[in-house]
Formats: sequence, structure tokens, C-alpha cells
Amino acid sequence: MTGTAAFERQAVAETVDGKQGALERAQPERPRDRRPELVAPNHDGAPAAQSDRRGTTGPIARGHRHLAQREGRTEPLVGSPVGQDGTLVEGTAGQPWWNDTTFYEIFLRSFFDSNGDGVGDLNGLIQKLDYLNDNQDSTNDDLGVTGIWLMPIFPSPSYHGYDVTDYMSINPDYGTLEDFNQFLDEAHQRGIKVIIDMPLNHTSSAHPWFKKALEMDPTYRDYYIWSAEDPGYQGPWGQDPWHESPNGDYYYGIFWSEMPDLNYDNPAVVDEMKNVFKFWLDLGVDGFRLDGARYIIEEGKKQADTASTHQFYKELRTFVKGINPEALLLGEVWTDAFTTSTYIKNGEELDLVFDFDLANAFMSSATSGNADKALNGLKFSQKLFSGGRSAPFLTNHDMDRVMSVLDGDVEKAKNAAFMLLTAPGVPFIYYGEEIGMTDSKLPFGAALDPIPHKFKFVPRIFLDTIGLTINRDEVRTPMQWDGTKNAGFSSAEKTWLPVHENYGKINVETQHKDADSLLNTIRALMKIRRAEKVIREGSLGIIKGLSDCVLGYTRMFDNEKVFILLNFSEKNIKFQFENLKAIFHLSKMDEVKDQTIHLGKFGGIILKNTN
Repeated sequence: MTGTAAFERQAVAETVDGKQGALERAQPERPRDRRPELVAPNHDGAPAAQSDRRGTTGPIARGHRHLAQREGRTEPLVGSPVGQDGTLVEGTAGQPWWNDTTFYEIFLRSFFDSNGDGVGDLNGLIQKLDYLNDNQDSTNDDLGVTGIWLMPIFPSPSYHGYDVTDYMSINPDYGTLEDFNQFLDEAHQRGIKVIIDMPLNHTSSAHPWFKKALEMDPTYRDYYIWSAEDPGYQGPWGQDPWHESPNGDYYYGIFWSEMPDLNYDNPAVVDEMKNVFKFWLDLGVDGFRLDGARYIIEEGKKQADTASTHQFYKELRTFVKGINPEALLLGEVWTDAFTTSTYIKNGEELDLVFDFDLANAFMSSATSGNADKALNGLKFSQKLFSGGRSAPFLTNHDMDRVMSVLDGDVEKAKNAAFMLLTAPGVPFIYYGEEIGMTDSKLPFGAALDPIPHKFKFVPRIFLDTIGLTINRDEVRTPMQWDGTKNAGFSSAEKTWLPVHENYGKINVETQHKDADSLLNTIRALMKIRRAEKVIREGSLGIIKGLSDCVLGYTRMFDNEKVFILLNFSEKNIKFQFENLKAIFHLSKMDEVKDQTIHLGKFGGIILKNTN
């Protein structure tokens, strides 16, 4: 290639293998691998199961009028969120606000302890809000987070909070409702939206409703699902979903015996949960992450993704949007992307769903150095989740941390973050991911997570060899703020979980001082994402014909286009171009000079037209 051909003419050439690549619109194809569902997905209990509780008559609609009608507001159009005054939700080009948002997932218990009891709390989070977003465009020492997802904040007998005993109060370990209101105000003042985790599929076995159901209280008995005998069939991942009660009968709990499923065929249950959603919306939360979203209503032995569950979400959407049309409904639908995408089609159910397949693809390419998985994942995701209606991420609170998957390789972690923050969709970052926190190898016998106790006789070296995450405590350890006692997380003699022993090297303070650190790289990526609407909102195009170690794609919005190139290898690669300038460099070795792009090892670059 002579150098006259350019990106702007929709062609590139690289000197590594001499191939010429042409830019074309993405033609999606299905990724070749999927993340295996090895344990109960995204839950903190052992497996469990169900009875025939069909909801085809529309549980939320039974006997209820929409609040929008009662308050005289116009019903929101399906798939087109509007503000309280009837105008479109604030966001780029009339899109929902979440399309402009980068979320940060926080496990409050592990974030920052304000009172020295060894447990993170709401006041601690308030004290650290400026680290997330100080609302000062002129500063560079905050992450620039514009959304927070709080893992469960309700009272619970378990440390993780996914088995709730009271949906309308705050876990006393974390503070009070007054503390939550102050946090919400402080977050909103900084331009940060807040969504809360809602474990709506089940309660705790210690919930007053379940206790009364065990006592045969006729008011609460049908809040749950019962069978005189064990129906005998298995749950979706081979578990036993039926559990014997002290009365000798059986109740259904798909995730764990201590998490009995609610019976959404009972209108009283629907009323209870409607009140829960309204309570938090009235307080001012900006939306909900719906836990275990596949499993709400069973149809006989079919326990996931039923027609009744889809109908439930259509009606839940109407109810929630009737209270606040701008409220986000985000679903945790941990399965293949084909199935996941059915929950957002036509804008009738959820607003966003997590894209587990794309997470797998990103991590596969970052690990292997081969761009194919990420390329195919992006094309496949773009087809299924048109309009950026997915929530890409790398890992979460149920998975090995990014840096552990990548064996501590900071350059590969930067590659993974580059993909996450330049791809379509609404990105989510797990706390500590920005500094490369790693899994902490804790003894199974002392685990708070119930799952490891089932594997206590299995040699740890075997589980580590196959890469199976058993003890999820290990990915939920306290945030590492600095090199002082307890990593600056707490002044207590003993923290609720031990701080990782590597906190002296891996912490916020140390990385803040290093201009080339993972933390500062992610800060810069988030800043460019905030500045460039084309990266937040643009459609996806694929640059073809590159070597297998280079990922190339474009984002286009209105008449604006950016070109994005990422090198997964240790090779230096050159491209010829015309009329483009770099607006972001991932590596110090990346440069644009004399109509040539020099992409350094593990380098990445974002380019824009100069004319």
C-alpha cells in the first residue's frame, strides 16, 4: 500500500503482515465461547427449586391503577423514557441518561469504614465520593464515575445481603435511612446517579413473612411456594430446589434453602413488592439492578426465562415508569446473550441487561492476545443489543477479579479497560478494578460464603488449577486505599474480612502518584468517554483485515467518527493514514507522525478526522 489510502477512505494497512483492511459495518456473528454456569449464578447461597405458579393473567396489573394516571401524568411511551414534565430524559441526543453514564459497583461492607468497627458504611462512602467524582472538570484525581450501583443495603442475616429480612430499611451495619438520604443528596450534587440492588426473587428464611408462613398464618402462607411432598425434579444448574420445612412439607428456593422464593402468582406479594419499589423511588433512587432476573415466575418444571416472567417485567416497567419515567431497570440475566437480549427487545420490559458474553469475549482477548474473541463479541452484541442497550463489564462480585484472571499483567488490564470504555453500551466497573485488586486466597474453613464449605475436602490446588471460583469472599475484600494499617480501609484492629496482603503495593495512593498506573489510565479513559459523545452514543463499525493481535473498530454519531485501534501483542505495529489525529494514547510508545500511526506493544489509540 502506498500511503495514499487512508482510514477516511475506509481502508488501513499495517506493516506487520502487509494485509490491507477495509472498514465495513459490523456483520454480527455468534462468539465461539461462553462463560460456564458452574455455580448458582450471582447469588450467595447453595442451589435449591419450584411449583407450578403461572402468572399469565398479569400479576402487577391485577386491581392496580398506574400512578401516572392517578397523578394526571401522561403515560410514558414504551421504550421512550420521558422526564416528569413530559420532555425526553436528559441525555445526549434525547437518549436516556444512562447512555451517558459509567457505573461503579460498590460492596458497601468493603468500601470504607467511617466509625472503626471494621465494616464499610454509608458515611464512609460519603467521605469517598470525591474519589469517584468531585464534580470538578478541571481536576484529574477523581475517577469521573457518573453512576453507582450499590450491592444490597437491606437488613440481612448474611454478609452479602442477598437474603433480605426488611426491604424498607437499611442494614444497621451500614447506617440509617437518614445516612442513606444524605449519601443520595451528596451523590446527586456531584452528578452521580444511584441504583440499588433489588433481590426481588426471594427473601431470607429469617424474613417475618416466611416465619409466619411456617406458622401456617393464612395471610402469609401463600407468599411462598409449597408442596406436600418433594416434587423431585432438579433446578436449572442441577441443584435440588425443594427444601424440607420443619413442618415436613417442602418449599421452593431456587438458590438456597435460606432464600425461599416469593410467589408472584399471589397478588398480595405483588402489592408488597410494588410498595418496596415505590418506597425507594420516592426516596430518590435512580433505578434498580434486578437480581436473579431470569427466575421470577416458574411454569411447572420450567424455572427460567418463562413467558410469565417476561409478562411480569412488562407490568413492572409500567408501574415503575408511572412513578418515575426516568428510573432505570437493569436486569442480571446470567445466561447466553441470545436469551439475555429477549428482556430488552422492543423496549417493553427492562432498559438494560448485563452482557455476560461480551465480558467473556473481552477477557478472552485480553488474556490470549488474540483479537478474534473481542471482535466477534462486539459484532454479536451490536446485533442483539441495538442502540447500546446492554451493560458491558469485565468481572463482578461473583467472578475472579480482572487482575487475577490476567495473572497480574497491568498492560493486559489496560487493554481490557480500553475495550470496556470505548465499546458501545453502558459500562460497569467493579470497585478496586481500577487499581488492579486481586483475589485474596482465604481458607475455605473460615469462609462466610456458604459455597466453599461444600468443597472443603477438595484440594485447593485443584480448584485453583481449573480456575473455578468457589469462595466469593476472595473477590469482596476491603478496598485498598493506601499503604497504612488495613490499607486505609478501617482503623479497627480486625476488619470484617482480612485486607489482601498485597495492599502495600496495590493501592489508590501509590497509583495516584504514578502517571502510567492502571488507575490513571482508567481515569483518562473515563475522561475521554465523558468528553466524546461519539464514544458514548456512536454506532459500531469494524475495521477488517488486521492481524489477529489487533482489534480495530469505529464509532460514528451524526457526522462524527472516531477510529479505535488496540494492540494485544508485544510487537510494534505501524499503519498509514491521512487526515487523522490522535485524541488518546494508551501507551507511551503510541504516536502519530508523518501520516503513520505507531502502535506500541499493548498500545491503543483513538483517532479523529482533522478536516
